[in-house]
Amino acid sequence: MADLTQVAADLIDAFNEADWERFRAVLSPDAVYAETGTGRRVEGADAYVQLCQGWKEALPDVRGTIRGAVAGEHTVAQELLWEGTHTGPMHTPGGTLEPSGATISVQASLWARFEGDKAREVHHYLDVLTLLQQIGAVPAPPA
Repeated sequence: MADLTQVAADLIDAFNEADWERFRAVLSPDAVYAETGTGRRVEGADAYVQLCQGWKEALPDVRGTIRGAVAGEHTVAQELLWEGTHTGPMHTPGGTLEPSGATISVQASLWARFEGDKAREVHHYLDVLTLLQQIGAVPAPPA
């Protein structure tokens, strides 16, 4: 059986490099993705790839750094730091946010449940409030 911690890390690396073929290869064809913070949920590997391509459109240089990971028999949880620059349109459930030029540094947790060596479910717990504050879409709290 594959080292699921490495498979989950490969998923982040493929995203970082915008290598969508390699990204898709780690996913089960019927993968389900849920994003806490935006409420987005998509079903199917192609829909998940398309959603990630949208993030890369909004933040072309965005990279996820894995700060820690734990694994169980079928699940890997990663602590991530997403960093990048908002230079493209960001499509959200509430509408499109025009590029701000702002840099982001946002913490997240990503949990992937595997069937064999393919990710079947991915749950992304993303600090969307901080992201929106950093790009100027909502007011930042007083200093």
